[in-house]
Amino acid sequence: MFPPLPLLLLLCATLCSLASALPPPPPPRVAIIGGGNFALAIAAVAGYKGVPVTMLVRSPAVAAHINEHSRHPKYMSDLSLPPSVSATADPTLPFAAATLIIHAVPVQYTRSTLLPLLPHIPPSTPLLSASKGIECSSLMFMAELLPSLLGERPYAYLSGPSFAREMLLRLPTAVVVASASPALADDVSALLSSPSFRCYTSRDVVGVEVGGSAKNVIALAAGMCEGLGLGTNAMAGLVTRGCAEMRRLGIYLGGQQSTLSGLSGVGDTFGTCFGPLSRNRQFGVRIGRGETVAEILSDSTEVAEGVETCGALVELIKKTSGGFRLDLKYPIIFGTDQILKGNMGAREGLAKLMEMPLRMESYEILKDGGLVARDRK
Repeated sequence: MFPPLPLLLLLCATLCSLASALPPPPPPRVAIIGGGNFALAIAAVAGYKGVPVTMLVRSPAVAAHINEHSRHPKYMSDLSLPPSVSATADPTLPFAAATLIIHAVPVQYTRSTLLPLLPHIPPSTPLLSASKGIECSSLMFMAELLPSLLGERPYAYLSGPSFAREMLLRLPTAVVVASASPALADDVSALLSSPSFRCYTSRDVVGVEVGGSAKNVIALAAGMCEGLGLGTNAMAGLVTRGCAEMRRLGIYLGGQQSTLSGLSGVGDTFGTCFGPLSRNRQFGVRIGRGETVAEILSDSTEVAEGVETCGALVELIKKTSGGFRLDLKYPIIFGTDQILKGNMGAREGLAKLMEMPLRMESYEILKDGGLVARDRK
């Protein structure tokens, strides 16, 4: 038996009255940890929509310059930030009112950056990671590292082909946000998306993280190929086979093939391998032209994440993958690592790729990392 209609109407009226009495959700406000190129770019993306953004930077002088001139004194200093973007060097200020915290610090500096901030970061505020790579000391992806430092809270992870300068110039950009919480992914997408910045969503955190890490290593190899002057055919072949290695590792670790074929995998790889703004590609070009890692690092002011990620990726593969001769399963990743360590030259390493055993090109990747040729299934 259903309750009488008058009672139902009274119940609906009561519920509506209670709902109207609830306070509205707070307006969006973003706190960004970091003051580098991508921190500036993601601050601008939110700021262009009128969202109040506070960047936490290390230097009070940099914060003062941003607040006075609406631009960073060093990074992309020819481009202005939206008026809703401000900066501070005081860690007590940006987090209390924030509805979203964005972490935009290189992976290798994440631990040292966050530990002093722990007393100031509220325990339940959602956090979006814009960092890509693996921590060398722990072999953790950001999806493991952040909870180990900040505890349980809603997390999301942004990846995809997104050069900071183009974002600040409001050139068309498409990225993906992955989260175990579809609601948080949708909220982040709604907050950041605009006609010039499209933010797709995913639940495949592993796939997004693997793609964002491996693409920088592939870009180093692509840059070496360019630096050696090996031509377009070689470059296209190397990047394609590099994407196969990325897909193989991602699926083995639990990612989805569709994710690795999407914006955070193949998409980001193409941008990083062929884009003139790619730091990893430029680093590889200089290696290919004969410079050493030490020489390049000595005059570099920005981080090429792939240099440190490469060694960590090799160690992660050794730790998690079964079987022998992993260098035959991941020849580009392992070969790039050997070149960066100075164990062989770039020309020798790329020559070795041309001597790899021939096999079926198209195959299905199994969850255990094995292969099944498509025409033999």
